[in-house]
Amino acid sequence: MRARAIMVLGTSSHVGKSLITAALCRIFAQAGYRVAPFKSQNMSLNSAATPDGLEIGRAQALQAEAAGAIASVHMNPILLKPCGEMTSQVVVHGKVWGRVSASDYHLRRVEELMPVVQESYDILAATYDIIIIEGAGSPAEINLKDHDIVNMRIAKMADARCLLVGDIDRGGVFASLWGTVALLEPDEQARINAFLINKFRGDVELLKPGIRMIEDRLQKPCIGVLPWLDGLELEEEDSLGLPQQSEAGWPATTGAHRPLNIAVIAFPSFSNFTDFDSLRAEPGVALRFCRTAEAIRQADIVILPGSKQTVDDLLWMRTQGLDVALLAHAKSGLIAGICGGMQMLGHHIADPDGMETRGSVPGLGLLPIETTMRPNKITRQAHGEFTAPMLFGTAVGRIAVRGYEIHLGETHALNESIPFSQLQREGSGSLSHHPDGCATLDGRIFGTYLHGVFDEDGFRHAFLAAARAFHHLAPAASFEAWREKREASLNRLADTVRESVDMERLFGWVGGMYHSKLQMEEVH
Repeated sequence: MRARAIMVLGTSSHVGKSLITAALCRIFAQAGYRVAPFKSQNMSLNSAATPDGLEIGRAQALQAEAAGAIASVHMNPILLKPCGEMTSQVVVHGKVWGRVSASDYHLRRVEELMPVVQESYDILAATYDIIIIEGAGSPAEINLKDHDIVNMRIAKMADARCLLVGDIDRGGVFASLWGTVALLEPDEQARINAFLINKFRGDVELLKPGIRMIEDRLQKPCIGVLPWLDGLELEEEDSLGLPQQSEAGWPATTGAHRPLNIAVIAFPSFSNFTDFDSLRAEPGVALRFCRTAEAIRQADIVILPGSKQTVDDLLWMRTQGLDVALLAHAKSGLIAGICGGMQMLGHHIADPDGMETRGSVPGLGLLPIETTMRPNKITRQAHGEFTAPMLFGTAVGRIAVRGYEIHLGETHALNESIPFSQLQREGSGSLSHHPDGCATLDGRIFGTYLHGVFDEDGFRHAFLAAARAFHHLAPAASFEAWREKREASLNRLADTVRESVDMERLFGWVGGMYHSKLQMEEVH
């Protein structure tokens, strides 16, 4: 039997579609259904590697985790990764398909790729009971509707019941709900079965008159008002989710028990910013995404993150004077580089095939490595051990590391460089380990290709403890258990949706019968 589908649409980007989709995946999975997420086309620099070594949007990997399903390229068959100059790298079924302009993609490539979308959805629909589909942006982008590949066209393809989500926190939620529906065609309007208001703060009684009025105008029910949720340690879809913060200065707290100040350089093509969620969650850390030399000068640790356009971002650092500040910091401070950030720390980056930007540039010269960009992207989950003799001047021994690699470059050691770790790529069919990254002899500066390396509790705790010791700070009072915290956040999100949304109606959309959490616990 073909799966039944619910589609989560939004009045705009960043209204909460991704997390609501994750919550519904968790709720249906807890009710015993085989459930999978689906987003036909995702535009994001925040991606993840699947167990079989392919690339999908990070949000769909989180949704698969919520559903208790193995992440698959069929959950996100098309991933667009912006490259600047109105072009994007197009990843199809987890592999690089090409690089196209925005106009070429929307006017020609969409129709070429639609069979790929249909194929992936059919595979999921034949495997699972329920598909929770996430739309993109707004379904009422009338300038793009003729070549829609991600909103109402997909709803029709899947015969999905649609839930429209509006974000009240940004204001104008009633106008955005009404305007979105008004701009749809009559048959599309009929697919919107209900709407939901997200990110509400305040007294819901004051909201009810507006809800009744908009229900009358739309002739569609409001099935819930979701409250604003603080402290959810779950990935955001794109850089709109980055915290807004001032670079005026670090927390004024001084003394041995002060927070550790970590500056992550916010490149113009910053990718995989969720690499730092686990660090941000630590109570003894003050982490900021920074673009000023002053922030670097005040930091205890500076991290160069991943980049979609490594050479361009390196050149941007130089135009901003950040390279000078970083080199000064390197004389006595602590520096880490992740993926593209590690490549920048080397002596040289060459791009003979023009994979990002043709030519070559000198790196920052802080690690004895050089990188050559290659056409074949490495996309693998990996695990292994930290093997460098020192971490920030502390001998920590061999610590388990785990994460995923997504990169075009091949990095080669110069002289007698010291690897950061020894890794085994999962799903590669090989049991052999290979050296990853590079570290200085004293471990003050290191780089690794591992995205998500800080999510492993043992390594993150050692990283922070060694950094505090280096700066003569008192040991941290406590550390977080990150994976447990993520699981708790998913359950908290799902519980909030259960309490705030008419779940009986949603279960009815897919022909199911809803049982409350209490009822399920009584059964078990």
